[in-house]
Amino acid sequence: MDFQLSEEQALLRDTTRELLSRTYDAESRNKVIGTELGWSRDVWSQLADIGILGLGFEPEEAGQLEIMVVANEIGRRLAPEPVVHAALAPGSLIAELGTDGQRQLLDEVAAGQRLLAFGHLETGHRTASTQVGTQAVRQGDSWTLSGRKNPVLAGDCAETLVVSAALPDGGGTGLFLVDAEQGGVSRKSYATFDGQRGAQIDFADAAAEPLGAGDASEAIRNALIRIQSALCSEALGAMEEALRLTTEYLKTRKQFGVTLNKFQALTQRAADMYVSLELARSMSLYAAMSIADGNYDSVIAARAKLQIGRSGRHIGQEAIQLHGGIGMTAEYPVGHYAARLTAIDHTLGSTGDQLRVLIDHISDYDLAKL
Repeated sequence: MDFQLSEEQALLRDTTRELLSRTYDAESRNKVIGTELGWSRDVWSQLADIGILGLGFEPEEAGQLEIMVVANEIGRRLAPEPVVHAALAPGSLIAELGTDGQRQLLDEVAAGQRLLAFGHLETGHRTASTQVGTQAVRQGDSWTLSGRKNPVLAGDCAETLVVSAALPDGGGTGLFLVDAEQGGVSRKSYATFDGQRGAQIDFADAAAEPLGAGDASEAIRNALIRIQSALCSEALGAMEEALRLTTEYLKTRKQFGVTLNKFQALTQRAADMYVSLELARSMSLYAAMSIADGNYDSVIAARAKLQIGRSGRHIGQEAIQLHGGIGMTAEYPVGHYAARLTAIDHTLGSTGDQLRVLIDHISDYDLAKL
């Protein structure tokens, strides 16, 4: 099997890396995440100009492997722009289920002129469940939604929401397009501890437009698996950079007259970080390639996110430890990488939640006997 990027994918990687590298260092990122919006509209426009905000809308042109490449670079620079949550994830649902008229919204999304958000998670959701408490009510030819979604990543700035809701008479879970600025929608925005943004969104008989017909549980499940894969790819980029910063620090920081990389115990710990990184890399690639092959497997997604969570925790903690006191400062990037890795671990289910998913599927396999 060929694990090398194609020429087009390598070009996409290099272009994204060049854009984000010239835009963000530790100081500039801290300034941007400290603003009310929490990210740069100028960078968002540049991402649109190179075609990143429309990835996956036309599967025959770009898919999960291209999203993997971009997410990896986002993680490497800790770029705060909500590419997955405000464009790619909800946009893919519109592309898959929407009418011709609804799909026209994607032109604005790809051009960076419209922000989306996927309102699915609710209080108590710890894994990628498709069961929701928000209710959809039909009144003639129109629909309204009532309920609460929290957290909605990028929900603080979204203009159009893709919202999941329980259909009447046990019809499953449907998807709806909702104007986020209408009177029946109220938002409480907040910043997360890793510098991202989210919102609690309440719907009170909010007007909604059906996205697709009937039960959309399978489309929702597939979208959540795509998001998990993108998060794994982003985490991998963050781990790569955290390890690079740590090894560079060990080569330059002196103690007792010699650089820290002369101490065998410290180099062994850095080597262990590298092992964790490569385990994460293989699982992230496995998850993305499975999706690219049309295999939306919740077990594969859980395996990947379990390893990403374990590797991220190990690398993040060791990076801070090996840096010493400077690793805890807001001015130095290592602590921010650890924070982002922790947030990714807890998005759509932590390592413990993924273990429970895998335990539930043990009966799918034959028992091995010695």
